[in-house]
Amino acid sequence: MASSAGDAKVNGPADRMEARLLSNSDGSRTARCLEHQNIRDGIPYHQSMNHLTPKQIVAELDKYIVGQSDAKRAVAVAIRNRWRRQQLPEGMRKDCAPKNIIMVGPTGVGKTEIARRLAGLTGAPFIKVEATKYTEVGYHGRDVESMVRDLLDVSIAMVSAEHTETVRTAADAQVEDRMLDLLLPKSSGFEDEESKEKRARTREKLREQLKVGLLEDREVEITTEEKANVAGLLGSAGMELGADFESMFERMMPSKRETHRYRVADARKVLLSQEAEKLVEKDTIIRTAIERAEQSGIIFLDEIDKICGSEKSDGPDVSRQGVQRDLLPVVEGSTVISKHGPVKTDHILFIAAGAFHTNKPTDLMPELQGRFPIRVELQDLTRDDFFRILTEPENSLIKQTISLMATEGIELDIRGEAIYAMAQVAFDTNKKTQNIGARRLHTILEKVFEEISYSAADTTEKHHTITADYVKQHLAGASGEKGRGWFL
Repeated sequence: MASSAGDAKVNGPADRMEARLLSNSDGSRTARCLEHQNIRDGIPYHQSMNHLTPKQIVAELDKYIVGQSDAKRAVAVAIRNRWRRQQLPEGMRKDCAPKNIIMVGPTGVGKTEIARRLAGLTGAPFIKVEATKYTEVGYHGRDVESMVRDLLDVSIAMVSAEHTETVRTAADAQVEDRMLDLLLPKSSGFEDEESKEKRARTREKLREQLKVGLLEDREVEITTEEKANVAGLLGSAGMELGADFESMFERMMPSKRETHRYRVADARKVLLSQEAEKLVEKDTIIRTAIERAEQSGIIFLDEIDKICGSEKSDGPDVSRQGVQRDLLPVVEGSTVISKHGPVKTDHILFIAAGAFHTNKPTDLMPELQGRFPIRVELQDLTRDDFFRILTEPENSLIKQTISLMATEGIELDIRGEAIYAMAQVAFDTNKKTQNIGARRLHTILEKVFEEISYSAADTTEKHHTITADYVKQHLAGASGEKGRGWFL
């Protein structure tokens, strides 16, 4: 990697990136087709993904995240254990608790990215929450149990989407009939046989035009009904009601009915949602969603280091310690009441992460530490890591920059030495100032390509060669001792 970076005449990274970009596009299309095929075959997509082995999971994460092999292995084993537990006898299965993980490392090294990619990989109900937004019971703010309710909402949305796919054929037929009723309203007066036959012929002509897409721009009127969102209304005011009160207020508040004009292309989506809702069984969706959240749900608790408090008993540390005490039973295993029913947290996997700059994991309550038996330390990024981050991931920053400029007809020839120079600046700046990890690369790239990006739409020069000297020239004002903290 370093040898190719030092060759000023070789444009290997850019060429390899373009070739890999094409192959990635084909692979992505294949993956999407596989997902829809699994749903059509009656096999939920999340079940097919559960058969990934730990090595396969790590290989998938390697496509997007550079290094941090220990963290990847830990989460891969934890995900595989979810599947292993499902194969156990019923008596043993209920006693097999998940091994929660805490990831420790500076900002920008991949903690959150691992969780984000993991969510798309597993297909299980997954939410990412910030520990700092929760407060102790009795203080103004959200209590920690709301994260479980949020997880259930995600699970309901997933199951609902799957059930909608299973009734898609029947729903599409109903949508077509309703669309024809909107395009050709029924006569309010008396119709003789000749008028009925003429109307039937016109309806069939419209049906054929609708199927081939000739009516996509025609407008129709649709009445929609929207239930009052009590949780959103009170949540924006900083209030949070219990599940029973929330359900009571929803029943008390009237539904909002509105009539809107839509293009046929947009109206089809609205009608599909309405018709699919009539065909699916809500009780079945809720039961399935609760079970899936309980058995395969994952909660990523970020910034857990921010709720570490000292031993003193006054000031903001009171609330921090209180959040830890409230979090303890949720992680250990308890029953959270939601408006859809009780949710048990015994087998929900918790993955916590924090930078721990000013404290350490041992500053957490001992009881809470014991609920996270697997600890993984993520390493600081090196100069070579920055180079790999810029070039290796499927949608790396260099690929994104090349593709963005290509939309303006600009061809970028980014030499390996230029990429290496940017990696060097990122490494040096993180070392001499605050270490913000790979996030430093975003600022460096914007600074390097600022002039090209600004004039791309108006310039007649459509080819640019980016060398190490070009990078040094455009970072000269920002890479001085005074500029490091300001620009980069």
